[in-house]
Amino acid sequence: QAQLVESGGGLVQAGGSLRLTCVGSGHTFTQHTMGWFRQTPGKEQEFVAHIHWSGDSTLYADPVKGRFAISRDNAKNAVYLQMNSLKLEDTAVYYCAATNPFARGAPSRRNDFHIWGQGTQVTVSS
Repeated sequence: QAQLVESGGGLVQAGGSLRLTCVGSGHTFTQHTMGWFRQTPGKEQEFVAHIHWSGDSTLYADPVKGRFAISRDNAKNAVYLQMNSLKLEDTAVYYCAATNPFARGAPSRRNDFHIWGQGTQVTVSS
């Protein structure tokens, strides 16, 4: 059974950095575009970033551009989200997700992704 497991969340002061890791198991995700979403209580899940299955392109939501960086290591079946210059509004549960294999276009909607992790909490304090 394909699974994604996130780690690396925690409490950090504003301006600090965190690196989230998502590791796949039960399936090889090298042919899947991988994404990160986040959610705060009472709000819908928000797209954060994705990295294309080819590894050739990335996409970021405007609020995180220039501060976050997504990368992948296919040998480890893993995807990462480096978060720098964190702001209070970055506080959320962060989810890793995978599209179907060889997804076309630039997926950024929740329905574009079909395998989800359980989430990891990121809390940014002042």
